[in-house]
Amino acid sequence: MAAFVIACKANDAPLANQGQVTEQAAVVPIGGNTWKSTKTQEGGGGAVAEQGITGWSDPGVYFTTYARVAKPGTMKVWLHLRVPEGKTKLRVEGLGKSKTITVQGSTLQDHYAGEWQVADTSYVAFTLKGIAKKGSTFADVASIKLEGEAIDAKTAYVKNNEGNFYYWGRRGPSVHLNYPLPENTDVEWFYNEVTVPEGNDVIGSYFMANGFAEGYFGMQVNSENERRILFSVWSPFHTDDPNSIPDDQKIQLLKKSEGVHTGEFGNEGSGGQSYLKYNWKAGTTYKFLLQGRPSGDDHTTYTAYFFAPERDEWLLIASFRRPKTNTYLKRPHSFLENFIPAYGDVERKVLFSNQWARDVDGNWIELTKAQFTADNTARVGYRMDYGGGQSGGNFYLRNCGFFSAYTPIKSWFERPATGKAPQINLESL
Repeated sequence: MAAFVIACKANDAPLANQGQVTEQAAVVPIGGNTWKSTKTQEGGGGAVAEQGITGWSDPGVYFTTYARVAKPGTMKVWLHLRVPEGKTKLRVEGLGKSKTITVQGSTLQDHYAGEWQVADTSYVAFTLKGIAKKGSTFADVASIKLEGEAIDAKTAYVKNNEGNFYYWGRRGPSVHLNYPLPENTDVEWFYNEVTVPEGNDVIGSYFMANGFAEGYFGMQVNSENERRILFSVWSPFHTDDPNSIPDDQKIQLLKKSEGVHTGEFGNEGSGGQSYLKYNWKAGTTYKFLLQGRPSGDDHTTYTAYFFAPERDEWLLIASFRRPKTNTYLKRPHSFLENFIPAYGDVERKVLFSNQWARDVDGNWIELTKAQFTADNTARVGYRMDYGGGQSGGNFYLRNCGFFSAYTPIKSWFERPATGKAPQINLESL
């Protein structure tokens, strides 16, 4: 990834205006493509809002904006901003060049920052730093405009906020592995192993191990001090408001272990949720086991178990009963997502290994193939820092961080078979 920094250099001369921006320019909105140097949005001397950078008063705070160029060539850069009071000095630095610009004017207008040569297809980063100001804030910055040989229709960035894409774009692309099952097979159990490499346990990550048609089960990094093992089942009633679910379509809790929190969830569908606060470690492999079995009267029971080597035992997370459902496990999958937008600029990776399914007759079936897919943020081309594959006998997923090489969506991968089915006494769970 090529980097551009907007900061100060005392002996730089202000740039002359290099003409007007044309309609061919790529207008990169700050609201969907920019991150603050500190992860605190509230206060802190500046913030990224829907309209752009606002309240920027602290010279120690800077902002970085990303876009992916699809070909090499020259690229001119303008900043679309306003200065509420007086004059402000900024510096644009990138690819070994630095430019200082002095800007003023209380209405939004374009300010030319300079021209760069892009050597190859890659993400480019623009970091904006305030150097000197006469007023209380440096500038309100709405967008960065790019034009030149390197810019074309394939330049990738979040283009607008339709469908709340500033939020989804800053979260970054979610990526999935889908494990096909043999046809005409009733699968009751799904087993998977998960390892987060050291340094990849980024805040806001959900390393989802055992997904199924009606829910998901995996582990999260919720804050600097909290991590969870999360198991959720969606209600058959489609809504983002759990309070609107009719009683006969609510998820019913059957049992859980001590210390497991349970309740309802919303926003991305609604249903029953359970989680155990557990300080899992990067670099350690954890095991996930899920059961799905029709329980009669048009209901299916889903039960999740977690094995931590630190405890050396299988732990029940929870068992939920889902109404209006009569099925065994369908669509086993894993995914990687970031659920905190402030961390959508930080790369993370996860390994999934030794996937197995067990049918109703007690036969273990090794799952050695996976298809890579991604969410709408990736499919529309707004974020292209996504990847997956097979390496060292494991499947892997990676996202965020603006790495330049991406994996084509719908790619297939196959890992070597181990032939070693899980050794679990299911009757004793």
